[in-house]
Amino acid sequence: MSDVVVRTETDLPDAEATRALGAALAGVLRAGDLVILTGDLGAGKTTFTQGLGAALGVRGQVASPTFIVAREHPPLPREDGSRGPALVHVDAYRLGGLGELDALDLDSSLDESVTVVEWGRGLAEALTDDRLEIDLERPRGTSAGAADGAGADADADDEADPGAGTRHATLRGFGARWAGVDLAALTVR
Repeated sequence: MSDVVVRTETDLPDAEATRALGAALAGVLRAGDLVILTGDLGAGKTTFTQGLGAALGVRGQVASPTFIVAREHPPLPREDGSRGPALVHVDAYRLGGLGELDALDLDSSLDESVTVVEWGRGLAEALTDDRLEIDLERPRGTSAGAADGAGADADADDEADPGAGTRHATLRGFGARWAGVDLAALTVR
């Protein structure tokens, strides 16, 4: 198991900032990179991956792979005719353990793709020592109504508009791949 070699934190004021962080990260990702996303429901894991997929230039709409568990998005040709890596988007929420993750055969595409595993903490680390872990937190009850003492109404507002509310992102790079990568330069200010 490798140690954290780089770490940064940032606040993401809305869904667009969450997508923008994913897009910024696409600029440093390469085939073979593993990204493990952790966060509660509505924290922005799929929103982040949408920004990443758009910036990588992959085919298909990036949507939550909850019911199909894994979805591959092949790269589209760039203006110069080259192609970037494919995006493999996995939702490990319903997986019962490492054996079920192993059954997805992610090892076979890991070297040619950027692999994003939502709900992957405790499972996906076994795929490689070189990985980027991103924790997305969205405090509940912190919308404008909470500042006015609305309490439970603020929680209801959060549920009515899952794109609203500030998220907090913590990015941690593990292994030699991430040594010297300036993750702080990617964060939205």
